[in-house]
Amino acid sequence: MSKKVGVLGAGSWATALSRLLARLGHLVRVWSIFPEQVREINETRENSQYLPGVAIPPGVEATVDLEKTLADAEVVLFGVPSHAFREVLRKALPYLPAKSIIINVAKGIEEESLCRMSTVFAGEAGEDLLERYVALSGPSHAEEVGRDIPTAVVAASSCLKSAEYVQDLFMCEFFRVYTNPDVTGVELGGSLKNIIALGTGIADGLGFGDNTKAALMTRGLAEITRLGIATGANPLTFSGLSGVGDLIVTCTSMHSRNRRAGIAIGQGEPVEEAVAGVRMVVEGVRTTKAARRLSAHCAVEMPITEQIYRVLFEGLQPATAVSKLMTRSKTHEMEEVAEAEPYIRKVDF
Repeated sequence: MSKKVGVLGAGSWATALSRLLARLGHLVRVWSIFPEQVREINETRENSQYLPGVAIPPGVEATVDLEKTLADAEVVLFGVPSHAFREVLRKALPYLPAKSIIINVAKGIEEESLCRMSTVFAGEAGEDLLERYVALSGPSHAEEVGRDIPTAVVAASSCLKSAEYVQDLFMCEFFRVYTNPDVTGVELGGSLKNIIALGTGIADGLGFGDNTKAALMTRGLAEITRLGIATGANPLTFSGLSGVGDLIVTCTSMHSRNRRAGIAIGQGEPVEEAVAGVRMVVEGVRTTKAARRLSAHCAVEMPITEQIYRVLFEGLQPATAVSKLMTRSKTHEMEEVAEAEPYIRKVDF
């Protein structure tokens, strides 16, 4: 059954999802603050800055009018960067239709409050509306979803019905959606993998090989899991699409903004120039700062995050950061297993 969907934001991922929803027969209105972008989408059926070469179906209408975007919307999809989520949510709240399902696709941790996006939502909209909140995450480059390349993601919500609603909304032969009740784990996995992608990019820029990348990804997943356990996530979530799945795709693909920025940093570009050269939001930079503070608050060791922070914000040379990681004191590889065991025992296979 066709749904009315309001999409807030017109970046690459919001555009790809708007196109997908329209192809599935839904009526989509996209809100942008840029009149020229609205004109281009409506007249040329393309978003050339963020998703060039991808045709946008007639079922997508763009507008600068926020109230019009949300009028009678049964689904509201927030497609803005994580640092803009609170501001846009505040603007949208007066117009959110009652009982609409809220989908958030931003991957990040708010820098000042250290809140995940669901916590930001609950603080602004109220705890009662959390049952309508769904985080959509997973290994999903907009450039590939826009070309109908088979993709699998996860819809996470404290309310199974809301997660299943989103599952039904998007499911098709090239876009598969799983559900997961662990919103904390799904949001953390989607956010923290960007830090590790910066690291693998830096390693590539330094001229290192596959061994280095595999080490960073594996040990990166270990510290992501440690922080996840400390904040109440189910560690098994990090073996899923929003954990290891998103980590793989973001750390290995040239579609990844974070990896591309990392490559430039590893090749010697100043951080500011490397980030600006990507020409889109590099979420991992802000997330590195937030995750470092969060790990200190939770007394969780995150050595890769720490060294990437020093490269980004303290001027540490990337090669020195790698040396510091390689010469850390000895430890046991399976230290995370003991922490995860109580969760694993609960799972009925």
